[in-house]
Amino acid sequence: MSEPNEIDINSLHAIVLRETESDSIQEMEPNFYRHLSDFIGNLKRQEFDGIESKIKQSLIDMASELTSLLLHNRLEKTIRSDNIDFTNLLDEEKFILDAEEQKRERLEMILSATINGKSKFLESLSQNHKTKTVVLRFLKDVDEIVGADLEKYGPFQPEDIATIPYENAQALITKKVAAKIHWED
Repeated sequence: MSEPNEIDINSLHAIVLRETESDSIQEMEPNFYRHLSDFIGNLKRQEFDGIESKIKQSLIDMASELTSLLLHNRLEKTIRSDNIDFTNLLDEEKFILDAEEQKRERLEMILSATINGKSKFLESLSQNHKTKTVVLRFLKDVDEIVGADLEKYGPFQPEDIATIPYENAQALITKKVAAKIHWED
C-alpha cells in the first residue's frame, strides 16, 4: 500500500473525478501540488526505450491533462462563487486568486476614477505603469534605447540582464529580442 502523500495516475484520476463531481471545493492534502510535481518530475527523469518510452510519455501527458483539469475546475468554482471560501483552497491556488482579486480592485479603481472625473489620477496611473520596471534577459543585440522614463538604456548583447521600463520591455518582448525574467526575492 502506498503512503498517503504518494501520488500515482490512479489516485490523481480519483481526486480529479471527486472534484468534478462536486459543486464545492474538496479538501486536499496541503502539499498536493508539490507531491504531484514530484510524481510528474520523476516520470520525466526515467529513461526508457521503445514502447516503454511511449507509455511513459502517455502517462506524463495524462497526468498533465488531469492536473490542468483539476486546477482549472477548482479555480472556476471559486471564481463563480459569490463568497470565496478559502477553507479548502491550497496555497498555490490562493496565490493565483490573489492576482484575480488585484485585477478586480484595479478595474474598480479605473472605473471609479473615470466615472468621477479624476483624469489627473488616471494620467498619473498611466505614467507610473509605463515607467514601472521589468527585468529582461536579452536574446539578441540591441542598440541603446531611450526609455519611457526618458533615461538611456543599453546597448545590450545576448544574455545581458537589465531592468528597463515596462513599456519598452513589452516592445522588446514582442519583437522577440528579450524575454521577461521573473525575479524571486
